Amino acid sequence: MTPKVVAVVGATGLVGSKMLEVLEERSFPIKELKCLASARSKGKTLKFRGETVSVEELTETSFQGVDIALFSAGGSTSKKFAPCAAKAGCVVVDNSSAWRMDPEVPLVVPEVNAHDIPKHKGIIANPNCSTIQMVVVLKPLHDAATIERVIVDTYQAVSGAGKAAVDEMYAQTRAVLAGEEPVCHIFPHPIAFNCIPQIPQANAFEDNGYTNEEMKMVNETKKIMGDPNIRVTATTVRVPVHSGHSESVTIETAKKLTAAQARQLLSRAPGVVVQDDPANQIYPLAINAVGSGETFVGRIREDLSHPRGLAMWIVSDNLLKGAAFNAVQIAELL
Repeated sequence: MTPKVVAVVGATGLVGSKMLEVLEERSFPIKELKCLASARSKGKTLKFRGETVSVEELTETSFQGVDIALFSAGGSTSKKFAPCAAKAGCVVVDNSSAWRMDPEVPLVVPEVNAHDIPKHKGIIANPNCSTIQMVVVLKPLHDAATIERVIVDTYQAVSGAGKAAVDEMYAQTRAVLAGEEPVCHIFPHPIAFNCIPQIPQANAFEDNGYTNEEMKMVNETKKIMGDPNIRVTATTVRVPVHSGHSESVTIETAKKLTAAQARQLLSRAPGVVVQDDPANQIYPLAINAVGSGETFVGRIREDLSHPRGLAMWIVSDNLLKGAAFNAVQIAELL
């Protein structure tokens, strides 16, 4: 692979820093690295491959000579600057929700629809973290038996809401343990020792009663899987876990799949690790998924309420496979 000039936009954030880690760990062929962020981060330094890289301010002219740009700086930033990058001849892999449902922009999980990458017109969207880990598992089952319906409940880690949210969880935890009242700045309710059925933290609910996050899972699943007929319903919940999203997923298929058949299919699926021996307390756990780019599935069992139903438990590192790792995988295929 020819070394590329690579830019990471939002390099000082949680996901941006993970992108740098993954680029280094996977020995991505980089001729030159540009770390871009807002004006307040200009001049900060980051370490990459043992060298110091100065953070530059993101501007509309930042992408001259850049081959690939990994964006993780929020939707408004992506809307403004991704077209500038594409116009300069750079290919953008964007981690925000800004471009995901644009019909002109591929929405890619490499294990599922890498064939969509060549359709790009300068921008490729990285899906929602909770959607990514689910479709990695659903794809081989859909190919074998055609999934007709998906019911998913998520248990999403606080790191998905950013560093300030993580800090708030720890501050609230210390307060509660000290017998003090927890203070909320990021979340609408205390996250310490609590579960909040609202993602994102503000302006979450749509007219149909579902949250933005839940509708992302509904719509993105159809687009990534290339099947608008899959019916999806989702309930997304923030839980007091640092990193690692967990999901309870039930599917209904056109053709019956036994639990044993599903395990066999998933054991051969790219990016999937089956951990399914409940008699010995072996099943996916968030604390074990952290640091891995793979998606873990277990508790695979037949749905007692439906003749062609399967239930399962899916876990992945939301900052890696759910964001940075998936973006770098796309860049590698580019």
